[in-house]
Amino acid sequence: MNKNSLYFKDNFFSSGRTEVFNSLKEKVGELDLNSAFSSSIDVIEGDGKKIISGRFGFFSNKWRISDGSGQEIGILKQKLTFLAKKYEYNAYTRGIYTIEAEVFSRQYEVLDEQSNQVAKFEKVNGFFASPSYQLTNIDEKLSSAELIAVVMGVNAIQKRRKNNGAAAGSAGN
Repeated sequence: MNKNSLYFKDNFFSSGRTEVFNSLKEKVGELDLNSAFSSSIDVIEGDGKKIISGRFGFFSNKWRISDGSGQEIGILKQKLTFLAKKYEYNAYTRGIYTIEAEVFSRQYEVLDEQSNQVAKFEKVNGFFASPSYQLTNIDEKLSSAELIAVVMGVNAIQKRRKNNGAAAGSAGN
């Protein structure tokens, strides 16, 4: 997967495969959303090889990212803030990255430990459509495939939080 902007999306039921496109609208890979019940994804190269996976740990709200051989390479978690959306991606020996956006913004920045922007992504879908994203990998500290898994992890954490909030709200009725 290349340095240009990449475009990919979730499905309405978060299952099945969706395509990953570059800025020239060329298919460069796929995103396998595995199952609506498991909240896990695989990033697949154009040749059909699985290169990155992401999933929640057992009874955990942390999104674990693994390489194509199943070796865990990082973990994403939400940071509690009131005036922003903030996440932390620990890429183990490769550093800790902050993912942040203003509270009502659809644009996120990925920053390294020195607060340098290494990537950015934006939700580009309409209100009733499945979440779609534009990802720009600025300096290749993390692969584009790994960043796709991070973006989908942010999406999964947000969906889980929204669903848990809805369940808590309906339990009080």
